[in-house]
Amino acid sequence: MTSISQPSARRRGVYVLGAFIDALSWDETMSLIQGWARARAPRSVCCCNAHSLITMRREPEVDAAIGAADLAVPDGMPVAWMMRKLGFTGQVRLNGPDLMWRYCAIAEREGTSIFLYGNRDETLRALQARLAAAFPRLRVAGAIAPPFRRLSVAEDEAVVAQINGSGAGVVFVSLGCPKQEMWMDAHRDRIMAVQIGVGAAFDYHAGTLKRAPLWMQQRGMEWLHRLCTEPRRLWRRYFFTNLMFVLGAGRQLLGGGRTRG
Repeated sequence: MTSISQPSARRRGVYVLGAFIDALSWDETMSLIQGWARARAPRSVCCCNAHSLITMRREPEVDAAIGAADLAVPDGMPVAWMMRKLGFTGQVRLNGPDLMWRYCAIAEREGTSIFLYGNRDETLRALQARLAAAFPRLRVAGAIAPPFRRLSVAEDEAVVAQINGSGAGVVFVSLGCPKQEMWMDAHRDRIMAVQIGVGAAFDYHAGTLKRAPLWMQQRGMEWLHRLCTEPRRLWRRYFFTNLMFVLGAGRQLLGGGRTRG
């Protein structure tokens, strides 16, 4: 399956299992996001790992959401490795938790504000305390932990009004894949800010979920650490996802490294 939306001709990247992934450095990514944030431009950024790429191959709505994103970065090491095999030899992993932390440092320095959407109230309180300690001058314009159900039209409009009224340049969205990608796509032209799906970043930075050691992250083994942490919930997901990603990557590479999977 190929991505429904075609990327702008100005974007540099490659298709990995059908998803167009942008080839950027950390500095390029941060500069692009900050430029959009200053202008309060309605943009969406997807951090793509093996799970999200396999999900989009199975679910057309997710494929459309990721395909319509203004930026899709390699969140997982396997995705970055595939990009290296397909010609972008220096590609680094641009994962959601680190992207969020790096951007908060920039926002503090340059005076742009952020908004937090997702997770639970207790996690958001712990996260805001951690951010305040690490970035004392960072402006958190607001935080919302939505209920675990579909919002009514009135509730959804109130969320959009609160975010837009806050003046935030970036909205970090932590709803998990594929819910966060679908939510960002549905609100892309209504929220005047850069929406960035960051997965479990809120839990990691709040301290409610322990992140894998750096050596595991660098070797593409962060999934194993999460599996050991939550085996009952995640074993089916990772078994299927990893197997399908390896098979799909193998087919793409054996097919001559086609840029469209």
